[in-house]
Amino acid sequence: MHASAVYNFAAGPGVMPQEVLLEAQRELLDCRRSGMSILEMPFTGEAFQDIADQARRDLRELVGLPPNYRVLFLPGGASTQFSLLPMNLLPPDGRADYVDSGHWSRKAIAEARRYVPVNVAASGARYGYRRLPCRRHWRLDPGAGYCHITSNETADGLAYHRLPDTRGVPLVADMTSDFLSRPLDIERFGVIYAGAQKNIGPAGLTLVIIRDDLLRAAWPACPTAFSYRVQVDSDNRFNTPPTQAIYLAGLVFRWLRSQGGLGAMAARNRRKSEALYAFIDASDFYACAQRVADRSRMNVCFHLAVPSLTAEFVAQARRQGLLNLQGHAAVGGLRASLYNAMPEAGVEALIAFMAAFAARHGRSRRRCG
Repeated sequence: MHASAVYNFAAGPGVMPQEVLLEAQRELLDCRRSGMSILEMPFTGEAFQDIADQARRDLRELVGLPPNYRVLFLPGGASTQFSLLPMNLLPPDGRADYVDSGHWSRKAIAEARRYVPVNVAASGARYGYRRLPCRRHWRLDPGAGYCHITSNETADGLAYHRLPDTRGVPLVADMTSDFLSRPLDIERFGVIYAGAQKNIGPAGLTLVIIRDDLLRAAWPACPTAFSYRVQVDSDNRFNTPPTQAIYLAGLVFRWLRSQGGLGAMAARNRRKSEALYAFIDASDFYACAQRVADRSRMNVCFHLAVPSLTAEFVAQARRQGLLNLQGHAAVGGLRASLYNAMPEAGVEALIAFMAAFAARHGRSRRRCG
């Protein structure tokens, strides 16, 4: 039997709001009554500049961005920023703190080490990346130019629900997989960056939010188009930006406002993740190894009591319209990504499937005692 609806649990590119996709479809040939597709608009023209400016205004309102922060829409994925951060934020003899919380923070650390000395202030390796590094074990360098965290580890299913105190060192966060999923105290950050393909829009766009006091001349080796200072000074028009991706991100920002903003998103995301975690924790067929206090609300990572059934679980789920539930290749197991655009009905459908799958394989849903 095939499901009447299809739910995409992919970690990225992830599900987008249907309303956004339908509006983009309607406007594909004639965007905002300009007579042009967004694919054809010159980026220096008035029509596209209106789109980009509105997207920035909507984003600033959504997150409550103070006037001393700049918004950049840059090409490439968040991994590009792993290299660009030290070249834009530090002098050539600078150094930085990084916190190792899982797969993506390790990649950020490895790339940063190509450019500057990195102090790994704390690591979750001692816990098998099943929890965030314990705060009392952090060893911050007071001379560091910034302290980098990955706010949500998509592969490991971990997230910061409280921001760390970096003792005056600017906090830099890769928020690729949880930006716009909840309200933020923006003034706690020096830089936020995020690939768009989770909660912002399509792949190929990276959002960078940077505080004015951190803008400096980039290293001579840094490509000019990737200088934060140059992009700010040129109003993000030094080179052709990813115009279609910015347009789609702007539609997502408008959709978020229509849904009640980030407070409403946070409540919805909490309900979705708590329902799925509660089902898993009450089961003897499924298990989540992550520490409860550190579990991600965006990426629920879990595994089966009988690991050999994992491929069958994914295949049967796909036939029921529940797509892309396989875990990250580096971690294995299963993963359900519950980004903003995933409806609560999708989580309900997944739980119903999981209960039926466990029953078919002769295991009770709930533990006894």
